[in-house]
Amino acid sequence: MKINVMKWLSVLLRNTLLQHLAFWVLGYYILLHLFAGSDTLQTIDYIYTGIFLGTLFIPVAINLFVLIPRLLNTGRYSAYGIMILSGLFVFSFFNQLLFDRLIDFILPGYYFISYYSYGDLLKFFATFLILTTLLKLSKEWFELSKTREKITLLEKEKLDAELKALMNQVNPHFLFNSLNVLYSLAMKKETETPDAIIRLSDILRYVIYESNKETVTLNSEIELLNNYLKLQQYRIDASAKIEFKTDVTDGNTRIAPMLLLPLLENSYKHGIMGDTAETFIRLKLTQQLNRVNFTIENNRGISSEMPEKNSGGVGLENIRNRLELIYPDNYTFDLKDNDLTFKVELTINTPV
Repeated sequence: MKINVMKWLSVLLRNTLLQHLAFWVLGYYILLHLFAGSDTLQTIDYIYTGIFLGTLFIPVAINLFVLIPRLLNTGRYSAYGIMILSGLFVFSFFNQLLFDRLIDFILPGYYFISYYSYGDLLKFFATFLILTTLLKLSKEWFELSKTREKITLLEKEKLDAELKALMNQVNPHFLFNSLNVLYSLAMKKETETPDAIIRLSDILRYVIYESNKETVTLNSEIELLNNYLKLQQYRIDASAKIEFKTDVTDGNTRIAPMLLLPLLENSYKHGIMGDTAETFIRLKLTQQLNRVNFTIENNRGISSEMPEKNSGGVGLENIRNRLELIYPDNYTFDLKDNDLTFKVELTINTPV
């Protein structure tokens, strides 16, 4: 029984025609018992109530299907107010005129009079107009809420798809660069090759299991950067100056994964290129409250070009896109470039 009731309620909420029918049937029932002269309902009571309800239906229908869509919903509030008040007075007068004079020509076999004063009729019409307007606006509000929920869900799904696409670009790009390190060591038959493989496996473990999360701790990102620095030391000259400074008050602050590593990759790629002997990379990561700042600067190699031009569409532009998707209006991403150095400064305001 309960299931059947819920099923009918669900159908009623979705079907506009049934909603109107239910409202007017209920209104007819209430008015019928209000207008009845005795406990026993007579034919004249049914007729009188039907005609009275018909005079109510006309201004309500005009309000619901004309005035609200064309005036109220378009922000023309003054015009709507004037029209609804005009309809209230006009149709109340029409109801009184109908039962006092016109009804005798339509139904000569019955004796009708207007049982209510003009002031009372105004109250009847105002009640029905206000009630139906509130029901209409409530329904539109619920429909708008559902539409917004659907839009929000679609936007989230689109955002997730875009982020996954960007991450799918980052991961192969990172793997390709790391394998170059192992290839170089293997070709030289260096003894550090097994240690480099372990470093790479730690990084890959992070990439596989952590990069798919929405956020990771700042400490884990720091560990990832340190592992990458140690991995890359096998292929650079001993004179290269690599500095990594941190000033973090809360290592459990959470940020999106794999935002910082591509910046470090770019520094190695474009700082070392053509000038491995004098290269330098300076990294600084600071965090206070909900603000995370990451600065990285490297020398420009002799044959280096702008990172955007030579990163295969995966480098800085990828980071910009991810930042815009994850931290809209809550980040700054500044680039400073000259003939000798290239510097990137990223600031993120993380959710509190």
